[in-house]
Amino acid sequence: MKRTIGFLLLFATLTLSAYERESVWPKGKMPDAQPHQIAAMTNEVSAEKFNPDKFRTAYLEWFETPDASVRNGACMILISGGSYKNCCDVDLIDKWHKELTARGIQCVNFVYRTPRPKGLPIYQTAWEDGQRAVRMVRSEAKKRGFDPERIGAISMSAGSHLALLLATSSETPAYEPIDALDKVPCHLNWAIVNAPAYVTTDGEMGTRAVREGYGSDVFLSDVFKFDGKTCPMSLHHGGLDPYSPNGSTLVYRELRKRNIPAELHLYPDKGHGAFGLERGIEFMTQMGFLGPVGEEVALMDRFTSDEDRAEVTREAVWPEGKMPDPQDHLCEPYIEWHIPKVLKTKAIQIIYSGGGYNGNNPDGFEVTPARRYLNAMGMTVVTLKYRSPRPKGLAKHTCAWEDLQRTIRIVRSEAVARGLDPDRIGIMGSSAGGHLTLMGVTSSRHRSYLPIDSLDKLSCKVQWGIGIYPAYALTDGLDVHNTTRGNDDSAVLSPEFSFDLDTAPMLFIHGDADVWASMNSVKTWEKMRAMGIQSELHTLATRPHCFQRKASPGTGSYTWLDRIGEYLQPIIAEE
Repeated sequence: MKRTIGFLLLFATLTLSAYERESVWPKGKMPDAQPHQIAAMTNEVSAEKFNPDKFRTAYLEWFETPDASVRNGACMILISGGSYKNCCDVDLIDKWHKELTARGIQCVNFVYRTPRPKGLPIYQTAWEDGQRAVRMVRSEAKKRGFDPERIGAISMSAGSHLALLLATSSETPAYEPIDALDKVPCHLNWAIVNAPAYVTTDGEMGTRAVREGYGSDVFLSDVFKFDGKTCPMSLHHGGLDPYSPNGSTLVYRELRKRNIPAELHLYPDKGHGAFGLERGIEFMTQMGFLGPVGEEVALMDRFTSDEDRAEVTREAVWPEGKMPDPQDHLCEPYIEWHIPKVLKTKAIQIIYSGGGYNGNNPDGFEVTPARRYLNAMGMTVVTLKYRSPRPKGLAKHTCAWEDLQRTIRIVRSEAVARGLDPDRIGIMGSSAGGHLTLMGVTSSRHRSYLPIDSLDKLSCKVQWGIGIYPAYALTDGLDVHNTTRGNDDSAVLSPEFSFDLDTAPMLFIHGDADVWASMNSVKTWEKMRAMGIQSELHTLATRPHCFQRKASPGTGSYTWLDRIGEYLQPIIAEE
């Protein structure tokens, strides 16, 4: 009987401690206390007999300790949004808590004071609460079984504005010290930042971005100091968010200027919301925040089978004697049709490799795994061997661009006879091939060669593009590595891209540490958004050029083909 009572008491203690709450401030010590402010989630406020006087102080809510079999020594602070008017993301906090705890991460919900303070910046009291909360979390690391230098935050909207303040500006005191705890550092070690609000100067006073984050007088808000303790981040934003995604691209640029590893994930046709939690987990995995990074696996060793391919046919790109700008040192261009055994879509993907326009390989790691992956999805793939090395006396891409435009016309002309759709054609290339993809996507109305036959009456417009670490897209790297990493405003898009009225949407995937800088992709994405074209973008922290050649399981460089599959899924679903 005594054992039973003891067990029940232990169980009750464990149950209570699983959702233990701690006030962030000692009684009477909270700075800038204002009588209209409370610290409560909206489900608490809506509860019967809610008493605001019991919720005046910001608090931490500690969730259960992860199971010992998965525990990894990391802690995540969960921060709700709510326009600094309330803490409303009850469902998100619950989702993050469940998914991250299951992955071995200690989670703690941080609830700060709202609504907005009077006579102070809209974020001030929340920032004070936030710095104190991080200090408290760090001070309790040993007691709660995690590493005090493995503390991250995941956030939403106004909570992401607060997370950015905590991540970039910990060396700026938000309040005067009140006790010994304030000697504990308040920096974060990383942050996953979803849809940060009020980041650009056209919305920093607490509104939506009134000019959508654009304009010669619109900048990144100067409240973010980017000090010496600024941490790595994964930024996630919808392309249609009224709290402009340009805020995330500007934060990303500042991180890259300082060589701080970062990821940027931009989602087309998405509004205000939290997207891509799996990408954030891959970011943490790649950075080693969840434990040692796994051994890298060669991509070509993972995709070895052509069993999904039923038919392969090869044909020349040009009729004999009709090829424009022939030069003896150039290889002969050709295409190959790779049609799956079971055709599940009438859409067609054209794929080609990079090689600095000095060579290209349609059977290498930049083409074959993607071709096999898409064939397995039931999609037809056309691979292109374009002319290389670089032509003499012409721009480096001239002959390859001619070959690509002709290839698109060939594919369009043969599509119906092969049971395919001539108006659902996409192009994909890596590195120099990514540059070639930008040419094909942005400049189909711009003729690369004089017509040679009736085939050239067909359009070479494509319906989508996929750019894998495109090179040579910015003026600081037209023929070399990006000398300023594309970060300076002086590095603008290459003049050969027309961005005509047939410019197609794109998916970009780029290594953050690529010497052919990820800003090639980011600035193209920004240009397309300014034109009203919704594109998708993923950058991968710490990853170089050819990030996918070898990659560790659980990272974005390992799952990158799934981003292509997800991007193409709506196109396939049009059947």
